[in-house]
Amino acid sequence: MDTLVQLNALHPQLWIYLSIDIGIALCLLFGVRWLAGRYSNISVSKELSVRDNFAFGISVAGRMLSLCIVMGSVVGRHVGEGYQTAALGMLLFGLVSIILVKLGRVAHDKLVLNRLDKEQMIDDKNISVAIVDAASAIAAAIMLRSMLLWVEGTDMNALVAITSGFSVVLLVLLIMTRIYEARFASHNQNDSFQKTLCKGQVALAIAHSGNLIGTALMVSAAASLLRYNPETYVSNITGWLFSSIALAGVLLLLVAIAKRLVLAGCDWKQEVDQQVNVGVASIQWVLSVGIAMIVLGVLTHAS
Repeated sequence: MDTLVQLNALHPQLWIYLSIDIGIALCLLFGVRWLAGRYSNISVSKELSVRDNFAFGISVAGRMLSLCIVMGSVVGRHVGEGYQTAALGMLLFGLVSIILVKLGRVAHDKLVLNRLDKEQMIDDKNISVAIVDAASAIAAAIMLRSMLLWVEGTDMNALVAITSGFSVVLLVLLIMTRIYEARFASHNQNDSFQKTLCKGQVALAIAHSGNLIGTALMVSAAASLLRYNPETYVSNITGWLFSSIALAGVLLLLVAIAKRLVLAGCDWKQEVDQQVNVGVASIQWVLSVGIAMIVLGVLTHAS
C-alpha cells in the first residue's frame, strides 16, 4: 500500500490543531452572521423564501465566501506552537481579518459605489448591485488572504503590515474602478456607470465583477515579489503600493489585448453596455480573472 499511496509527513497532533482552528473559525462565522442579523434587523429566511429576494442571497453569498477565503488562510497557521498559542492566534487573526473585510466593504460602499444606496438597491431586489457587492467582498478577501500568507509570526509587526498593506491595495482597487467608470462614460455619451447599475444592467455588473476579482488576484501577486521585513513599515507600504499599481496596469493592458483577440469582430463595448449581452460579459469576466490567475501562477512559481 505504501508504494501506491505516498503521503507527506504530517504533524502528529495536526488534527487537534485543526479542530481548534476550525471550531474557532465556525464560531466567528456564526457570530458575524448573528450580529449582522441583529444590526440590520433583517430575517434571512424571510428575504430568501418569502420575498424571494435573489439580490439579497447573492450579496450574502459573496460575504460568506469572502469570510471563508480569509478564514482559510488563517486555519493551521499555528500548528506546533502549542494549543493555547494556536487558539489565541486563530482568534486574534480571525477577528482582525473579519474587521478588515468589513472595513473593506464599507470603504467600497462609501468611496466606490458612493452615488447609490446599496442597501436600498438590494432591498429592492437589484441583482446588478448585488453582484458588484458580492464581487467587492470577494476581491477584498483575496487581497487580504495574500497578506495573511505574506506576513510571518503573530506579533504587532504582522498586524501593522496587514492593516497598512490592506489599506493600500484597497486604494488601488478604488483607482482601477474609477478608471473603468471613466472608460464607461467616454464610450456611452458620459453616462453614469453607477446609475446604469441601479437600472438593473446585469451584463455590466458581470463584466465589472470580473474586473474587481481579476484586479484582486493580480494585486495579490505582489506577495510573491515583495520580501517581508517586520520592522520596515514604510518600505512594506510603498512596496505594496508600487507593485499593486504596476500589476493592475499590466492586467488592464493584457485584458485589453485579449478582448481584441478573443472577441475579434464583436463590438463588446456596445454588446455589454447597450445590448445587455450577458454572454459577452461572461467572456470578459473570464478574460479578466483568467489572465490574472495565469500571471499569479507565473509569479508564484518564479519566486
